[in-house]
Amino acid sequence: MTEILRALRAALDFRLFELGGSVITTATLLTVGLLLTGTVISARALSSFVSRVLLKQGGKPGPVGTISTLLRYLVLVIGIGVALETAGINLAALFAAGALFAVGLGFAMQSIAQNFVAGVILLVERSIQPGDILRVEGKVVRVLDMGIRASVARTRDGEDLVIPNAVLIQTTVTNHTLKDSSHRIKVPVGVTYDSDMAVVKDTLMVVARTVSERYAIEGKTPQVIMTDFGDNSVNWEVAIWMNDPWKSRPAESALHEAIWWAFKDKGIVIAFPQLDVHLDLPVTTALVKAANPAA
Repeated sequence: MTEILRALRAALDFRLFELGGSVITTATLLTVGLLLTGTVISARALSSFVSRVLLKQGGKPGPVGTISTLLRYLVLVIGIGVALETAGINLAALFAAGALFAVGLGFAMQSIAQNFVAGVILLVERSIQPGDILRVEGKVVRVLDMGIRASVARTRDGEDLVIPNAVLIQTTVTNHTLKDSSHRIKVPVGVTYDSDMAVVKDTLMVVARTVSERYAIEGKTPQVIMTDFGDNSVNWEVAIWMNDPWKSRPAESALHEAIWWAFKDKGIVIAFPQLDVHLDLPVTTALVKAANPAA
């Protein structure tokens, strides 16, 4: 038994290498490994525990997620620092010695650093939270998860997008649910110039009210306005409010269909691009002679 203990102690005290003037042994590596493992487990457990407690007390998912994420990273930083100190590594000396390397690494990891800082800003600012509906780079997405480097969002087509946090900070992002979920959709339509504009306006208003009743947002009324005298049409715009931006496309479709059938019933013609060609008499004479040389 004594020989086994001596062999075990010798294995633990076996000198592997030196780092920063400190001797690293097998025992040192095992201790550091246990500390790092315990740190990761503790960070996850503490973050999960705090989230559950705050949510049970009525906290909102966005702020609770921010607090739990920052707490997890704080525990990780402290645990890694303790592990390095346990290994006998002087952190102050290590940072000083690695300052030049850090500068070069910083240039190489500029994009990652930007996304990291942007992630911290988003977590603290809470202008974007999981569940929000955004318009990013022309796409409407629902935020599923917000990480420290990137956020995951899903499009209406079921595609999962990994969006770097810097994009959410540095570009203009429309948040349809920042203050409330009220959202207005607009449908343009053009009619021929010989249409009765009073009938057109009344028909569009009836359609707008009928469709908007499905969404019933109190205090939000539909709107019908004449927008332009186009080359081939008199242009109108129908706008209604709805309370779920995620379903705006089906609402737009319903509004388009309602306008189509209402115009059919009223005999109103939807204009389409057309071109009138007028030929002068010399041109038509020349064309006739070319087509019938014997004339």
